[in-house]
Amino acid sequence: MFDFFLYFFAFLFLLGILVVAHEFGHFFVARRCGIKVLRFSVGFGRTLWSRRFGRDQTELALCALPLGGYVRMLDERELEAGEHIDPKDLPRAFNRQNVRRRVAVVAAGPLLNLLLAFLLYWALFMMNNEALRPVLGAPLLDSPAAEAGIQNGDTVLAVNGRAVATLENFHWRLLKDASETGAENDALALTLRDAEGRVSERRLSVRRLAEANWEGDPFALLGLRVFQLPITPIIGVIESGSPADRAGLRAEDQILEVAAEGAANGTQIHYWPQFVDLIRRSANQPLAVTVRRADATFVFHVTPEDREGQGRLGAGVAKAEVDKVGSSALRVTVRYGVLEAAGRALSETWDKSVFSLVMLWRMVTGDVSWKNLSGPLMIADYAGKTASMGAAAYLKFMALVSIGLGILNLLPIPILDGGHLLYYALEIVKGSPVSERFAARGQRFGMAILLFLMIFALFNDVNRLL
Repeated sequence: MFDFFLYFFAFLFLLGILVVAHEFGHFFVARRCGIKVLRFSVGFGRTLWSRRFGRDQTELALCALPLGGYVRMLDERELEAGEHIDPKDLPRAFNRQNVRRRVAVVAAGPLLNLLLAFLLYWALFMMNNEALRPVLGAPLLDSPAAEAGIQNGDTVLAVNGRAVATLENFHWRLLKDASETGAENDALALTLRDAEGRVSERRLSVRRLAEANWEGDPFALLGLRVFQLPITPIIGVIESGSPADRAGLRAEDQILEVAAEGAANGTQIHYWPQFVDLIRRSANQPLAVTVRRADATFVFHVTPEDREGQGRLGAGVAKAEVDKVGSSALRVTVRYGVLEAAGRALSETWDKSVFSLVMLWRMVTGDVSWKNLSGPLMIADYAGKTASMGAAAYLKFMALVSIGLGILNLLPIPILDGGHLLYYALEIVKGSPVSERFAARGQRFGMAILLFLMIFALFNDVNRLL
């Protein structure tokens, strides 16, 4: 029950901040241009709360459906039944503004989402952030990482000559550079330092990402794994109602062996990460788990549940075993000064904006699977997960979604802000506004595209969650 409320309020707060930021962009610039704003609504549907403010008595409203919002401005083309415009307010109508002002008002919403992302990244870069070093584990067999010669304990120093300091940096640089490779250059240059301190360069082929249409975890597709600490496989916590709990596993059980149900031989388990890796690869597969409990040996039959394509048992390692090994050598504290943090925040916002556009275009051309498209259910899921990880992870996710919202709204699709900007561009070229008939057809076309994308994204979300 606690998880449900955490996920619900984390999603609601994230959505509220992004919607208010977007609509405030429209509202602020409209007011600066002298346009009369009638309503600032957070959400759609039935009004739950409203209040009027300012000299124009603008209505601030909170509505029942929180998936968006809008700013209604005085406009002669959008009068409701029984409404009329006071002649003295006509110069303040949106439709009577010159094209430069209309462009500014419409563009302000998505641009403020991008500005919000920049500010969030700026603040995060100035904080003390503890992160994992980019130390790799033994790669999966017959994978591009194994073919490249990557070894357990290799630390990534640079990707294509660009330095990386954390595992997150490495993951992002790998994604970005891999998305830009072509058929003639399908490998990334990794600068590595092995466990003995020797530095070398390896060529990591990323062709498998294109072959898989970028569907799935890029790290797993390339055979990359995070360095595995030699933690003794002793269970510390069992989640109530989980497969581990139903099977009878208990805290302080030491995992000795895992075998497929009915198999004569199993896999000997020496370290906890081995156990985790095996469970993740065994979703919905019946297993026989041999454990040592006190001075006796027992065999338990358990089937890991499928969670987003990976097996999950609901058992956690004993904290005392983690403390014995210690992971401080694998962690680094990253913090930047005000100016350097601003530069990195600008670069981060720009890179992720460009990456979003590139991946959207590659979806259109068929180079990237449409299964990568996510909707509100997955956003809610990740909002809850990142909120449970702490403020830094949650704010990073908020910045990422803010960029996605800004880029989406700038696409030249009628009904979105980008569609209106397209109309204004045509108006500038032809010297007069597009016809109402043309605009109406565009609105219907844009609505159809948006509806298709929403249904497809929800379909993907349900498939992932189930």
